[in-house]
Amino acid sequence: MSIAIALTKGRLEKETIKLLEKSGYGIESVKNKGRQLVFQDSQKDVQYFLVKANDCITYVQHGVADIGVVGKDTLLEGDKDYYEMLDLGIGKCKFIVAGLQGKSPFDKVGHVKIGTKYPNIAKKYFLAKGMDVELIKIDGSVELAPLLGLCDGIVDIMETGTTLKENGLVVFDTVCEISARVIVNKASFKLKRKEISQVLEDLKESLGENDVTTN
Repeated sequence: MSIAIALTKGRLEKETIKLLEKSGYGIESVKNKGRQLVFQDSQKDVQYFLVKANDCITYVQHGVADIGVVGKDTLLEGDKDYYEMLDLGIGKCKFIVAGLQGKSPFDKVGHVKIGTKYPNIAKKYFLAKGMDVELIKIDGSVELAPLLGLCDGIVDIMETGTTLKENGLVVFDTVCEISARVIVNKASFKLKRKEISQVLEDLKESLGENDVTTN
């Protein structure tokens, strides 16, 4: 049976393609995609399409994609009507709490405001800390918010920390580590278990791992 795989555009797309190529998949058309968005594997009965991170979950949940590759950050912020099957260990970064030097939101007495693109993740984190904070949703450069006094700190993704340093911000805590995950449509896993398991095993072989498990 044919398998449809949704790949998150950008860095994860490139790194996932490397893993698939290592496993003998025919992904030449994806590597030389131009403006094309849907591709057929030249070696296996697999179709790929490129989507934004949030849309990857949507396509998997609705069964348009049997398999999706997306960052754990997107999974944590959204719904979970799918199986999370495999940590690919690529696209590694972390969620952090940051702010101005000497102005930690953890030390502030009274009302604390946190700016973030990820309100659900931030809310869960601060509730676990026993802190009732006001969350301000920011879609642009989150680092700007504490500099202009909009908030006392931010929750954001950090890869190298360069942007934070260049803007005079420091990390106060790590919320969690994140990386790319393989998710699978629940119905597809029942109907196409053999085919999906083969793709997962191939990816794990590329990573030098064994045994696929369902979370």
